[in-house]
Amino acid sequence: MMLQADKLSILQGQRHLLHQLGWQVRAGEVWWLAGRNGCGKSTLLATLAGLRAPAQGSISLCGQPLGSAAPRLRAQRLALLPQASHDAFDYAVIDAVAAARYPWPDDGHNPGRIAAALNAFDLARLAERPLQALSGGERQRVALASVMAQDAPLLLLDEPTNSLDLAHQAALQVQIRRWQADGKAVVVVSHDLQFAPAIASHALLLDGAGGHSQHTLAQLDATHLAQVLGYPLTRITHAGHPCFLPGHTT
Repeated sequence: MMLQADKLSILQGQRHLLHQLGWQVRAGEVWWLAGRNGCGKSTLLATLAGLRAPAQGSISLCGQPLGSAAPRLRAQRLALLPQASHDAFDYAVIDAVAAARYPWPDDGHNPGRIAAALNAFDLARLAERPLQALSGGERQRVALASVMAQDAPLLLLDEPTNSLDLAHQAALQVQIRRWQADGKAVVVVSHDLQFAPAIASHALLLDGAGGHSQHTLAQLDATHLAQVLGYPLTRITHAGHPCFLPGHTT
């Protein structure tokens, strides 16, 4: 089991964002976390990454209690892409990606893994460029390349398509499918009703009041999703993948 939550509850002040979640994420699964703004998706990712303590319940990572794992071991098993990041230093792109190799001291910087991550996100030509000279979309690709270079079996991605153009969104879809084929587990927060269903195998829906439901993508219908997003939807199939289109309010 890659990740397991048992009776997990999360509070924001006195408000229940999540109540008594029992959830398992297995190797090769891609989970889509969906819900309205403020429902707790990013807070759940931070809790799963050990950056925030739950109000109740427990989390296991690769069969070990999350809190008992040393920071370096946790970083070998789990990589987090936050929704927003700030560059503390004006590294060159290649140095920023190489820094993600820190959990693997015996492996050094591993030029092969770094080069593969740069190539996967179309960054090889920008390798020597300073981060502060990049556009928002280019910085997002650096963050994704860093997650890839970290080479953890569990990836937590918060709005990974932020600032990406269409071509790079498509490249990210391809890369997530490769991670899935390699046996990695991926948890994705996304409001994109075309991107997320195209890459996900399962969905965890949060209603913002503590409630939650779990579905395979094959079982997820427009009614389930509309209930947590607060807007009517229609499910269609496009290019062999499901996607959801906004309906009409009456």
